Amino acid sequence: MRVIAGSAAFADAKLRRPVVTIGNFDGIHRGHQAILATVVARARALSAPAVVYTFEPHPRKVLRPDSAPALLTTLEQKLELIAATGVDAVVLEPFTPEFARTAPDTFVRECLHARLAPQEVYVGYDFHFGRDREGSMRLLTELGPRLGFAVTIIPEVEVDEGDVNSTRIRQSLADGEPERAARMLGRPYTVRGKVVRGDERGRGIGFPTANLAPENEVLPAAGVYAGTLRLLDDGSPAKGTLLRAVTNVGRRPTFAGEELRAEAHALDWSGDLYGRRVEISFELRLRAERRFESVDALRRQIAADVDEARRRLEAS
Repeated sequence: MRVIAGSAAFADAKLRRPVVTIGNFDGIHRGHQAILATVVARARALSAPAVVYTFEPHPRKVLRPDSAPALLTTLEQKLELIAATGVDAVVLEPFTPEFARTAPDTFVRECLHARLAPQEVYVGYDFHFGRDREGSMRLLTELGPRLGFAVTIIPEVEVDEGDVNSTRIRQSLADGEPERAARMLGRPYTVRGKVVRGDERGRGIGFPTANLAPENEVLPAAGVYAGTLRLLDDGSPAKGTLLRAVTNVGRRPTFAGEELRAEAHALDWSGDLYGRRVEISFELRLRAERRFESVDALRRQIAADVDEARRRLEAS
């Protein structure tokens, strides 16, 4: 998949008459996946490129940084997930204060039509665009045919009696419900980051952990989770190695901790992961975080958590 730095550079990519979708696509959840699958299928039917037109950074990070949502995916994750759908190219439009002042009809005529020259455009049911999000579905569906491209609105996808959207997924994670988040994402929620040195208390009680410096903006609610740990870079274990893991998210109240951390204990494996980039998945919540009266009590509970995680991961 090609990544193109802005619509102004699209002509140089020589991707003629593409099928295009436009949006922020944070999370690449099942609603996004429905749009991307449609775009790829139509592109293949028309022997045309399938193109995603998205923005970097997220518009609200520029327009209202104090109230901007915490993003579910890093740019790296978003691009990987889009590539996995079969999309041919992603246009990363730099979202600047100047770009934010683009009038909706100017965006359609100059950025979309003149630069990308699509033959078909697909957008989600809640799509808005242009200055102050003034651009509506009506404007897009009226302008598109005049300029020579068809516009199709993809309806919402429902899970658990509600529309799939990034807000609901964030709330599910904040509520400590990774299974519900996974149903909307179509996969377990994951967080990436580098393993950094902590105070090694886990090693001291017999359960060494990989202390994560997270790159993602969203961590699930404090608690203990079962999932996996995947190695993202070269080393030993090899890149791509997948280990089952128990991950604690919290402030470690037994040790009077204050900083929110994510630290994962790999099951049935031992070794040094310091400095490695990893991805931790949150598949099942085992319990809430709580304070223990002694280190021995904590050790016994972690042992029980490990046994439960092993049992439930094997059953899933």
